[in-house]
Amino acid sequence: MPELPEVEVVRRGLAGHVLDRRIARVDVVHPRAVRRHLAGGDDFAARLAGRTITAARRRGKYLWLDLDGGAAESDAVLAHLGMSGQMLVADPERPDEKHLRVRVVFDDGGELRFVDQRTFGGLSLHPLTPAAGGGLLPAPIAHIARDPMDPAFSLDDAVAAIRRRRTELKRALLDQTAVSGIGNIYADEALWHARLHGARPTEKLTRAQGRAVLTAAAQVMDEALAQGGTSFDALYVNVNGASGYFDRSLHAYGQADRPCPRCGTPIRREPFMNRGSFSCPRCQPRPRAR
Repeated sequence: MPELPEVEVVRRGLAGHVLDRRIARVDVVHPRAVRRHLAGGDDFAARLAGRTITAARRRGKYLWLDLDGGAAESDAVLAHLGMSGQMLVADPERPDEKHLRVRVVFDDGGELRFVDQRTFGGLSLHPLTPAAGGGLLPAPIAHIARDPMDPAFSLDDAVAAIRRRRTELKRALLDQTAVSGIGNIYADEALWHARLHGARPTEKLTRAQGRAVLTAAAQVMDEALAQGGTSFDALYVNVNGASGYFDRSLHAYGQADRPCPRCGTPIRREPFMNRGSFSCPRCQPRPRAR
């Protein structure tokens, strides 16, 4: 699933292509793509027609487009990319993609297409509401914490929130109510850089260790952003259809049995929440059982 850098790449692309453009019409090609809009596809399309996109925003792994020009001026289109969702800017003469789900046609003739092979993602319209960490967010994600790239992010507050949890460190990093934007890939990379195992109990985490792993997460995601994000297949692309290249720079995630870049010990893969965690047995020793 796309994490913060990948979603930020998409957000920047949208900010460069769709702002201040008026929506002429919306075609819901597949109803599953708007299943989170409970009023249905016809209502979704009707409420977007005539609206203007005024901003492309993100918090953590969540992306939305602010709208203006309608009866309700404080709402937004929330885009959930799921496992394979793509937001593509397109010329109307370009053939439809095989997995096109929603087409947004602008009054200047251009299009924004939501393409989703696995149909886990979707679009929905929601009012903007005050968020727990400040600012206005679409109602379904108002509980999401700020992420390390947010100018208002507080490192000390995030460390304190993680240390209050009674869980394992990696689970806390993935808890979007403590700190947002970090997913499986960048959690493993941050833990590798900080020399910490994901099974470390959060109540035993020192402030220095908490600061180290969150600082590493911010640095890793910033590096990934500079390379267009991490693409393991053709499903994650930016708005122009290009893939990212950060997968070539990963130290731990997906590197099972390859030598650790720091000490040469083979990277270990362990089961984790129906997925996998990757770490160096020497640099990141597993903590003793509780």
